[in-house]
Amino acid sequence: MQQFHRSVSRVRTELRKSLASLAFFLPLVLLLASGQALAMKPLLQEGKTSVFQRVVTHPGARLYQGPEATAEAGREVRTFTVMYIYARQGERLQVGVNSNKADGWIDANLVTEWPQAITMLFTDRTGRDPVLFFKDHAALEQTCQAESVGGTVKSYLEALKNQKAGGLPVIASEPIDSQVAEKNFYLLPVLNIDTKYEGLRLLEVASIDPGQGGAPKPDLPKPAASEFKIGFAFVIDTTISMGPYIAQTTALIKHLYNELEKSPYAENMAFAVVAFRSSIKKTPKLEYTARVICDFTTVKDRARLEKALEQVSEATVSTHDINEDSFAGIKEAAESLSWKDYGSRIMLMLSDAGPLKAGDPTSLTGFSPEALADYLHERKIYLTCVHVKGGKNAKNHAYAAQAYRTLTMQSNNQASYIAIEARDQKQGAKAFHSAAKVLAKSYENLLRATATGQFLTQPKEPESPKQLSPEEEAERIAKSTGYAMQLQFFGNQKQSQAPQVVKAWIADADLAKLESAQGAPVLACEPAVLLTKKQLDNLYEQLKKLLEASEEAFLNGKTDLFAQIQSASAQMSRDPKQFSLNPEANLIENKLLDEVLLDLPYKSHISGMTQQDWENMSTGERQKLISWLKGLIARYRSYDSDNTHWECFEATNADDCVYRVPLKMLP
Repeated sequence: MQQFHRSVSRVRTELRKSLASLAFFLPLVLLLASGQALAMKPLLQEGKTSVFQRVVTHPGARLYQGPEATAEAGREVRTFTVMYIYARQGERLQVGVNSNKADGWIDANLVTEWPQAITMLFTDRTGRDPVLFFKDHAALEQTCQAESVGGTVKSYLEALKNQKAGGLPVIASEPIDSQVAEKNFYLLPVLNIDTKYEGLRLLEVASIDPGQGGAPKPDLPKPAASEFKIGFAFVIDTTISMGPYIAQTTALIKHLYNELEKSPYAENMAFAVVAFRSSIKKTPKLEYTARVICDFTTVKDRARLEKALEQVSEATVSTHDINEDSFAGIKEAAESLSWKDYGSRIMLMLSDAGPLKAGDPTSLTGFSPEALADYLHERKIYLTCVHVKGGKNAKNHAYAAQAYRTLTMQSNNQASYIAIEARDQKQGAKAFHSAAKVLAKSYENLLRATATGQFLTQPKEPESPKQLSPEEEAERIAKSTGYAMQLQFFGNQKQSQAPQVVKAWIADADLAKLESAQGAPVLACEPAVLLTKKQLDNLYEQLKKLLEASEEAFLNGKTDLFAQIQSASAQMSRDPKQFSLNPEANLIENKLLDEVLLDLPYKSHISGMTQQDWENMSTGERQKLISWLKGLIARYRSYDSDNTHWECFEATNADDCVYRVPLKMLP
């Protein structure tokens, strides 16, 4: 019996030793297993050492446990989910939403491989033909080399319009008699690029619509042609010296109401007035920086607007700067007026001064002209700036003209900018009245034409550039913007969609206008980057922190700020998710910037610069660049509140929603 107890004791002792050994080795085993998971990396793009292969999912894509798993076991994946590729087997890819772990397998035919984060957006049709989708690169290149490129493109469009495109090298086009409806989100990820033609890029893209392949979209109310409505907002400078212009605005609106009373569509056009001055923190006696004088009012309630205008007068004190806060007036009009009732939106700004510069602490918006232009574009508001060039601000005319031209530049390379040379206030006010009257009357004609179902023709460019009078400029602007607005109305009416093609080749400029283009090509589509709320927040915080910490060093020529901003910009264009994982990473220090930038089809402003470019900049040029960056930061704050253009695809987490941020809005 004693021998038995000694045996049991030995067994217990050995067991305790084994458990102690297991307790020692188990964490090590788990750590090694965890390390293997952490070490899991996606496949690299060919020729790269740090850039991973990625895909974007199509409608109907599902995730499976293995490469041979049946459809019953798959779970649905949100459309436009960006995923990394870990392995390839047969007709499936092993993918994961993160770059350290695979989540499952997906059918290769329900994803598009996406080597970078750039997608394309159709530009406004202010004066261009629809984008053509060619079946392959050779077909597009052959068209570019045709004896008459314009004639060839026109013949293709005519065949598509008449549904006789069989045998042609084009397989689809952007909607011909309309634009893609505002609520129809689409994605044109760039897959390949050919840059052999100067000023023209040939792009391989996929055209994906989230409404195809999944649950059908609900039918939205379709407006009748008689419901075409125009909201016309006057945004006027009411500082000292603007009294005669305020009077002319009042007289003009009364005249327009008198004309509208004769029209059967009088209630389809309304006017509003917003006034602006400058910083009341600097000059409290100004009373306001921007103020709504009267919201949109039709001819039926004209007395309300006319009475409100009678209370408007010019300021009694001077502002603190030669420039005024005109951008605050424009933004106030964009945010506070009842635009939702008007599908076609016009804004006419009048000032004899330039805008406060981006980043100016007294500016209510902080916007740069580029940032405000993007802000208005997403709201489909067409702005025309009337700049009175009087004697008192002569030294500031060049700055003001450049700012307003940049703010109102259209896709046809023409600015909605009217300069009025004013010898005195009386002569200037009279010229403003004439130009504004032409503009408003042209839009009234657009209203009548659309209500009766008449299609406008694409405005023709002048055969040779010439100096136009203010009235001629107003007529030109109304024709181009009116054409674009009518196409957008018909697009919303028809719920027009982007073409559904898996892969095709397009040109980023209007091919029909290449032969006659004077200066820059007319862009048919422009690059954007698909960002989530979290990624945009990371970019905002990082840029803000970099500027706050390094602005003075940047002005003095030190390279840290330039290097970090260029690094952030490059990573956002290539792979925003990797930027979010480590926003402070410096690709230049890691010697990875060239690899990230190489073969990107488009580059943002700073990512396209070289170190030598930066070193050659003067202090004034660096200050201008910093102002531009501050304008971007101000713009990022306003993206979050734009409920119309964030696309969530049924995601429950707001951080997973995506926004197509134009590349020109990235540093």
